[in-house]
Amino acid sequence: MVRPRKASDAEVMAATQRVMMQVGPAQLTLGRIAAEAGVTAGALVQRFGSKRGLMLALMAEFSGSAPAFFAELRAAHPSPLAALRAYAECQAGMADSPATLAHHLAYLQVDLTDPDFHAHLGAQARDTRDELRRLIADAVAAGELAAETDVDRLTRAVQAALSGSLFVWATLREGTAAEWVRGDLDAVLAPYRA
Repeated sequence: MVRPRKASDAEVMAATQRVMMQVGPAQLTLGRIAAEAGVTAGALVQRFGSKRGLMLALMAEFSGSAPAFFAELRAAHPSPLAALRAYAECQAGMADSPATLAHHLAYLQVDLTDPDFHAHLGAQARDTRDELRRLIADAVAAGELAAETDVDRLTRAVQAALSGSLFVWATLREGTAAEWVRGDLDAVLAPYRA
């Protein structure tokens, strides 16, 4: 008898994310995730207890990821505004198709209504806000944005614009999501450019 292979937690989380991009919460099953990860559903139950347990583990991992993610953006883009634009591009990646964006929105409903998931979502949103604030403050210090820029106010506007931009694009579907998000970010930043 061939023993099923073991997948690392990172492999299981990556497999879960791939399946989540293909199906909404109602169609997400441990069987689908297990098949994608190359393990058995029973192995996932042993490790995470349930689909909910696996999803909460994924959210816990996600909620602590912003500092490292923004560090990667900064390393790849020495200009703070270039790093901010790269973040906007990543946001636009959630809409590589209308179906993928719809799946993201369906999972967001769970994140907003379930207190355990919302705790992780809130932590991620606060960390993202802090990282955006640092990029904007660095852009001011680098002379990319005006010295009198209200960093907190602009941070809030950027976060709101990037969060809402995909919803408007999904409704209108004019151009690509990336073009739409870049345009919205540029519109918000324009009055603050040095």
